[in-house]
Formats: sequence, C-alpha cells, structure tokens
Amino acid sequence: MSDKILVTYATRYGSTQEVAEKVAATLRESGLAVDVLPTKQVQSLAGYHAVVLGTPLYIGSWLKDAQRFLTQHQAGLEKLPVAIFSLGPTRAGEGMAEVRASLDTQVGKFPWLKPVAVELFGGKYDPDKLRFPDTILKIIPASPLHGQPASDIRDWDAIRAWATSVATTLQKR
Repeated sequence: MSDKILVTYATRYGSTQEVAEKVAATLRESGLAVDVLPTKQVQSLAGYHAVVLGTPLYIGSWLKDAQRFLTQHQAGLEKLPVAIFSLGPTRAGEGMAEVRASLDTQVGKFPWLKPVAVELFGGKYDPDKLRFPDTILKIIPASPLHGQPASDIRDWDAIRAWATSVATTLQKR
C-alpha cells in the first residue's frame, strides 16, 4: 500500500472543488502525497492509503455523485481511513446545527462508513451561476434562495486547520 492520499469531491458549481484543492494543498504541506479527482473519475482505490471525500449538502442531501462513489467503492473504503467534509449554509447565521444534523444523517445512510473525521464548512452561493433547474429556486418567492445575494462564507483558516488535523491523523495510521 502506498502513502498516497486521494482527495475526491462531488461539486455542482465548483465551490467544493476549490475546497478540495485547498485540503489537498494543506495535506501536501504536511508531507503527504495527494491526488485530487472528481468522484466520477475515480476508477479504483488501489494504491491509496486514505481517502478524503468532499461534497456539498444540497437541500439536506449529498450530491448523487458522492453517494455513488461511496456505494461503488464500499469494499475499498471499508479498509481505508476516510475523512469527509461537506459545505453547507451559504449565509452567516443560518442554522448550522440543523445543517450539521443533515450531515450526520447523510453519514448514517452508510452504516459501514466509519470516518476518522467529519466536518461541515460554510459554502458559497452565486445566483448568476445557477443552471436549470436550480434557477427556479432563485425566482420562486417561497424559496429560501429567492432574492438572496451572492455570498461566500467558506472559512479558509478553518478549512486549513481541519486539513492539518486530518494530515496528523492520517500520518499516525
């Protein structure tokens, strides 16, 4: 088994990819070898010492690509340390506790999954980048996204600190 770490992510508009790249850079700074790939491109976990999975919570659920990744690679993931991060609220003050409960629910849908670390970070929202059918969410008056301005509450210091702690955990395994 190699010492290489796979950082893989599912993303809809690129924000989770940006966080995954920051996590990978921090792991590299800690002396780890890292590959970064979208979940759709991961063919095998052979040769990896650990996996970091990133996916946003979108209306309380992980993206299908992340769920497919976990299902398709269950046998390999059961043998490796896995760390998970999700991006959630896109506005400061949104119910982080409720979103964290959604994250815990998503992890619980895979009872065989025993992550060494799970973290929730604030996310990013840009109404100008939405594609159909998501564009409907910004125009329906009852939608929580109706009339919301662009926002980015990703805390890069917290992301870096989490990735550093994950590196320490993985180096001990």
